[in-house]
Order: sequence, then C-alpha cells, then structure tokens
Amino acid sequence: MSKTDVAVLGAGAAGLSLAHRLSGHIPGKRTPSVVLVDAPPGPLRPPPRTWCFWESGRSRFDDAVRADWRRLRVRPPTGTPVEDDISPLRYKMIRSDDFESLVARDLTHSPNVRRLEATVEALEEMKGGARVLLRQPDGRARALDARWVFDSRPLGSLPAARTTLLQHFHGWFVRTERPAFDRATAELMDFRTPQPAEGLSFGYVLPTSTHEALIEYTEFSPHLLTDAAYEAAVRHYADDILRLDGLEIIATETGVIPMTDAPLPSRIGSSVFRIGAAGGATRPSTGYTFAGLQRQTQAVAAALRRGCRPVPPTPHSARSRAMDAVLLRALDSGRIDGPALFCRLFADVPMRRLLRFLDGRTALYEDLAIGLRTPVRPMLRTAAELPRLPRRPFD
Repeated sequence: MSKTDVAVLGAGAAGLSLAHRLSGHIPGKRTPSVVLVDAPPGPLRPPPRTWCFWESGRSRFDDAVRADWRRLRVRPPTGTPVEDDISPLRYKMIRSDDFESLVARDLTHSPNVRRLEATVEALEEMKGGARVLLRQPDGRARALDARWVFDSRPLGSLPAARTTLLQHFHGWFVRTERPAFDRATAELMDFRTPQPAEGLSFGYVLPTSTHEALIEYTEFSPHLLTDAAYEAAVRHYADDILRLDGLEIIATETGVIPMTDAPLPSRIGSSVFRIGAAGGATRPSTGYTFAGLQRQTQAVAAALRRGCRPVPPTPHSARSRAMDAVLLRALDSGRIDGPALFCRLFADVPMRRLLRFLDGRTALYEDLAIGLRTPVRPMLRTAAELPRLPRRPFD
C-alpha cells in the first residue's frame, strides 16, 4: 500500500501535462506529491500521434513543437483557395514522441512526481480520497491511496447523445525527391477529395520542409473505413490530387476522435475526476483537444497548489457546446453541405477571428455575426428540433 496526494491515471497528453504542471516547487505554493500511472507497453498504450493547436507566442511545451505555420489554406472542391496570415497566432504541430520525451526529461528531475508502470483494474471511493487498484507488469496486485485522482484514460464507451459523428483519419509522413510543398503554409482543409455519402471528407497537409510533410485523409462521418479503404483514400489524395512524384512513406498514423454532443462530466466521484478527452476537453465541432486540455490541466494544477478543490473546468462554454450541437446535427441530418459551409466561413470570416471562435474566445455579437454566415434556415430548424431529440447510445 502506498499513498500520495495526487494520482494521475494514464500518460497521454492530459496525464503528462498535469504531471508536468505539478512537478517542482513554486515558492509560496503547495507542492503535492504525485504518482503518474502509465500502462505497460501493449494495447493500452496509444500509438504515436500528432497534436495540433494554435496560439500566440511561446508556451510551456514549445520545445516539443515539430513545426509551426503562420499561413493557413482552405481549398473548396473547385475554384480559388482561401489563404490567410493568422499572425500573431501560429498553427503548431507536436508529435507525441517529442512531447513524451520532453515531459519525461523534466519529470526525471522532479522531487515530487513519481512514475509507476501498472494497469488500473478498479477505483474505490474511500473517506478522504480514493483507492486505485493496480496490477503490476509482473502480475502482482498493488493499491495506491490518493487524496485526488485524475483519470485521463479513454472512455470505454461513449455516453448517450443526440448526435455523434466520428472524425477518423489516416495519414502518411512522406518525403519527395523534388520540392513539392510550400513550407510556409499549412493546408487545413482540402475539399477536393471525393465526398462520402454521409458526412464530409477533406485532405490535410502539414509541410515540415519543401520535401517532407504529413498528408492525411480525414472524414467526419458515422462509420469507420477498412484499412484498405484508408490506404486507397490517402493514395488517391497524394497521387491524383496533390500529384506527388517520387513519394517515400516514412511513417503512418491513424486515429478516431468522437465528435459528440453527449455530456462528458469531469467529476465522477467526490475525489475522482476525468481530464482530457474523457473529461470534455475535445471541441465537438472540430475534434481539437490539445489546447482545451492545457486550459483544463492548468486550472487543476493551480487549484491544487492553492489547496482548493481541484474540479477540472469544462474548457468549452455552454454557448460553444450548444452551437456545436446544432452544427453536428445539421451535418448528420444532411441539411447542410459540409464543405460549402466550412469554405464559406473561411472565405467570409477573417481566419484569426474564426480560430478565436473555434477556441470559444469570441464575444456573443461575434458569434452571432459568424452564425449569419451559415445557412440560417436549416440551422434554425435544427436548433428548434434539438430539445425534442432523445439521447441514444452510440453503436
């Protein structure tokens, strides 16, 4: 039996971020003891992945940023692309391997954070905290008592929702023989891809040099594809749309991000909380999570150091979540043309303002002005029907 002030379950982006924020002593602040529980190598550990977000200036994890861009481009199915400079913002890319290395280096020198490799088998509420029942890699059982537990592990199943779409994607890290990419500009949405019967699809290009880039095929739709279909979709995008010659595939990545209006409460017990995607850090309309979980873990760490109850905040306002629910339903019902909607928004709204809107940092009058750039009647009809729709489990 061991004890700690804080137990952090899962060493993904949210778990590592919280542990990092709690590492070390800050004069005049509390220094809680922390145990970071990481799953042993195997299926419970997520594969390498890419996280993207936008912000101005430097941030806590800038040393892990692989590349950044100040220009973004959105391409409609036909016609002229929309391109803009988002300064002082930068669109940043972090690879999970780089992020983990940075955090691991700093945690190695932390006097108050300890890492533990084990599988979480159960959580039990107890007076003044919670008990985490663990299974070590050698098969031995172990218990960890904590005043506060923060669970960042993925949910086993999604809660019932009125609408749930999946953002699913497959990407290649590629190298070309000849210069093929504009290093200064990230291709945020390229709608020249074939559109599925349900939802929408787009290409995504993040160049790290004139010869190297991450290229992805992404869908917002209710159903996943087969491995062969993902490969074919990326191949079509690379060969027939981007027309890349002499292509070498260095690495691949695949992912699924739920886009749902289901409530994802961060508090699941008197001393047990969820953080990260499981705790509502994902923006339902976009799938972006990294910036939201940073706001969430920053608030939790500040509360713990003040000695306050560390309830993780919901990173997205009630107004933002309500607008997202309308958008998801309108896309899922087929009332709006997804590519046309996104292209119109990027064409009519300055990109810096639209990115602030997607981060939930715009005022009400700005939200209303952006809303008027959408198909107003279908969106109002969707908003009117939402309160009457039942929440159903996602199959």
